[in-house]
Amino acid sequence: MPVLVPSNRRAPRPPQATADGAQRSLLRLIAGFVALAAALTWMSTAAFAQNGRPESFADLAERLLPSVVNISTSQTIAQREMPEIPNFPEGSPFEDFFRDFFEDREGQGGIPAPRRATSLGSGFIIAESGYVVTNNHVIDRADEITVILSDDTNLPAEVVGVDERTDLAVLKVESDRPLPAVEWGDSDAMRVGDWVVAIGNPFGLGGTVTAGIISARSRDINAGPYDDFIQTDASINRGNSGGPMFNMDGEVIGVNTAIFSPSGGSVGIGFAIPSTMARNVVAQLQEFGRTRRGWLGVRIQTVTPEIAEGLGLDVARGALVASVTPEGPAAAAGIEPGDVIVEFDGREVEEMRELPRFVAETEVGREVPVEVWRSGEIETVTVALGELEAAEEQGLLASGEGDGDGGPASARTLDELGLTLAPMSDELRERYGISNDVEGVVITEVAGGSPAEEKELLPGEVILEVGQEPVVTPDDVVDRIADAREAGRRSVLLLVEKDGDLRFVALSIED
Repeated sequence: MPVLVPSNRRAPRPPQATADGAQRSLLRLIAGFVALAAALTWMSTAAFAQNGRPESFADLAERLLPSVVNISTSQTIAQREMPEIPNFPEGSPFEDFFRDFFEDREGQGGIPAPRRATSLGSGFIIAESGYVVTNNHVIDRADEITVILSDDTNLPAEVVGVDERTDLAVLKVESDRPLPAVEWGDSDAMRVGDWVVAIGNPFGLGGTVTAGIISARSRDINAGPYDDFIQTDASINRGNSGGPMFNMDGEVIGVNTAIFSPSGGSVGIGFAIPSTMARNVVAQLQEFGRTRRGWLGVRIQTVTPEIAEGLGLDVARGALVASVTPEGPAAAAGIEPGDVIVEFDGREVEEMRELPRFVAETEVGREVPVEVWRSGEIETVTVALGELEAAEEQGLLASGEGDGDGGPASARTLDELGLTLAPMSDELRERYGISNDVEGVVITEVAGGSPAEEKELLPGEVILEVGQEPVVTPDDVVDRIADAREAGRRSVLLLVEKDGDLRFVALSIED
């Protein structure tokens, strides 16, 4: 009997047709996932390339290798003269033995001939005219320097200038053709984790390319007064010294200088001079044959949390002025001992070691604003910078003098601090070798295990100031400490002198 189906309803499909439709839907779903995965992979690859992290460094290396050179040096080392032949009894067999031994040695008269020592390093060309940058320690004391190009061309080099403080040197070679040069980059723009490429001459192998990332910034490895190294895990070994560190644009952002290695080989900790420092030094060496650094004329020390609390600073920051050179730029601008320099030429001084670098990088003669923390307030002074090298030639050293009018007083013992103090006298000057122009309160005893001993105060040191106020008697010291306690301070700042050296000491005064 026929089955009637309403016109507004579809006839049911056979079971097989329904199964085929579900399979097609599943296939379309799978295809969609495959397309999505492909799109995500393409976008990831594109982003990878856009961020300067190529799948290969080959193109970059091919472009940069001709600009990196090997540095070969040789040095004549004179040998020590041989000792005189001992005087043996005439006819002694020892006389003939020693004479034959010494006269058989190289050189006339038994003196060994000088020997030649050679060493290898790296460098890079910064100008088509033949200027080459390397490390000072690579060419130090060399008699002959040869620059070897990537095509094995050997060119004799002359030293344009060196800077021992930053371990940089500039060489000049003459060539009958323009040389391939590289450009400086901005090391300040580099971040921890950015890719870098190092090219150099490790172990004399030449033309070696390694890659890695920037592992850390502003490393202080105690190599000099302006340490601000870039740390990298790119393989750097002996012979890489003086070679360039490149960013992904092929710009020099560092000069490879040192490695940390218990074994002598790369362990993934290498250091490079940042280009912001190297570029300035190299430019001065090219122009003047020497450096011309800015000079402020102060001696500084670290601001510890205790010192910061004693000065009323919110946090430990800046550089504490321990003394000021009387003839220096800082003295002329009104900077005083006890000031904390917190900003120099618009750059915040977070740590004491930053200030020497900021000053050295500033043009000689330039007038710069300097912010100092003084008596609980920020003050701004303008300093016309001098030249560090000229100050050294003139023998100018930062020094400070205490103030005071003297006067009779008796000795005092501060048991809670572990100090015994006495007024200045001729007898104490003679006992401790205190200069006649130093006035203050003399430390005569320091109790063991006391706060004073913890701060390494010593008998014979002279307290010039307490809480940035001059003191000339032990009673002055007691009064200043009492004032600090009344103000709620947990420590008091002492300015002490010993053998012409000044330092600030934050001494705890908590009961």
